[in-house]
Amino acid sequence: MSTAPVIAIVGRPNVGKSTLFNRLTGRRQALVSDLPGLTRDRREADAEVHGRDVVVVDTAGLEEGAPGTISGRMRKQTETAMHGADVVLFVIDAREGIVPADAEFARLVHATGKPAILVANKCEGKRGLDGMYEAFALGLGDPVPVSAEHGEGLSELERDIAQAIGDKNAYKAAAIDRNNARPLRVAIVGRPNVGKSTLVNALLGEDRMITGPEPGLTRDAIAADLDYEGRTIKLFDTAGLRRRARVEEVAEQLGNSDTIRAIRFAEVVVLTVDAERPFEKQDLTIGELIADEGRAIIVAVNKWDLVADKQKKLKELREIADVRLSQVQGVTMVPVSALAERGLDKLMQAVMAANDVWNKRVPTPDLNRWLQEAMARHAAPSSRGRRIKVRFMTQPSTRPPTFVGFCQRADGMTDDYKRYLVNSLRRTFDMPGVPIRLQLRKGDNPYAKKD
Repeated sequence: MSTAPVIAIVGRPNVGKSTLFNRLTGRRQALVSDLPGLTRDRREADAEVHGRDVVVVDTAGLEEGAPGTISGRMRKQTETAMHGADVVLFVIDAREGIVPADAEFARLVHATGKPAILVANKCEGKRGLDGMYEAFALGLGDPVPVSAEHGEGLSELERDIAQAIGDKNAYKAAAIDRNNARPLRVAIVGRPNVGKSTLVNALLGEDRMITGPEPGLTRDAIAADLDYEGRTIKLFDTAGLRRRARVEEVAEQLGNSDTIRAIRFAEVVVLTVDAERPFEKQDLTIGELIADEGRAIIVAVNKWDLVADKQKKLKELREIADVRLSQVQGVTMVPVSALAERGLDKLMQAVMAANDVWNKRVPTPDLNRWLQEAMARHAAPSSRGRRIKVRFMTQPSTRPPTFVGFCQRADGMTDDYKRYLVNSLRRTFDMPGVPIRLQLRKGDNPYAKKD
């Protein structure tokens, strides 16, 4: 008999349990469809989570039903799976938010006394993130945002599973191996003719991309692998992004689409600007797009060898960036010369550092100590005659760092005070150059003990 830990996936119908089962096991064993109720029996398969063998159990959707009915027998099967598991993954549909059935079945999970991980599935869009925040009310801890369909968020989920089964050393060793094995996706973007392809060629050490003075030579996103200090970097050279009104050719329209897709799938984006014409309107528009997509950002100031007063110029550029790219305040700015192959090592060091910040997690106790100090320094505004107080804050996810605070009258909080909190977070926990998401939800500390 296998002694591997058992992971049971439970939740109401059609929240994506079978899709998650297929992802974790690495095989398409369970049927998936928008039609609820496809899974009726328990299904088991072996899997590996951070170097540890586990057994994953897919279950039928939890539904109310009399003992003799199909729904009742399906529920009994699921309850049996929960009681036999070492860890329970309770899956919700983040796009729908919390429904009464979720709250009812969360109580069943609590009653088992088993370690439980709350999985907020279908988090691939902003709508999904909004629904995820409602999940704190279930009392199952921080929800882990994932998209089982797109394979997003699984590394964080596997990390939590490894910790739940008490194998922290195996988790750490496997996490190092996994990080070194998985390519870091880096997109090189910017206006046409700022030297993106020349920069990629310089980083690769070969003339892989066609370059020249004519704008628009690159028509689609081209990927190439770079080995940097033992880590594989997948570089994406992209077409220059123009304003939509100036995009005329079909090929260039497709190129723009490909570039935007590369930004969305990148982890770090290098915004390349021309040192002689830096931060034009289109540069800033691209920077805002990167921030809106939640990517880590580095600014590469190309053709730096043409700048006369370098210190003065760099100071000016940093001041402009802090004002015009306020979503990623403190963004790292690296002067480079792609043609002369200068500044490349500093650029790659900045890319690696930005990725670390993008993945940064702040411990909840440290976060709440900071929150009390920040609110003591600068009190929140009043709403309907009463001072707003954020009572508790947690960080449900990284990539980018995402925080949720709980307070009464959350809708009365001003944008200015939210910016104050975000900027204070950024300074206190050293998170320059990445977007920080802050959501305020109505309610008290969701983890406070209730009488």
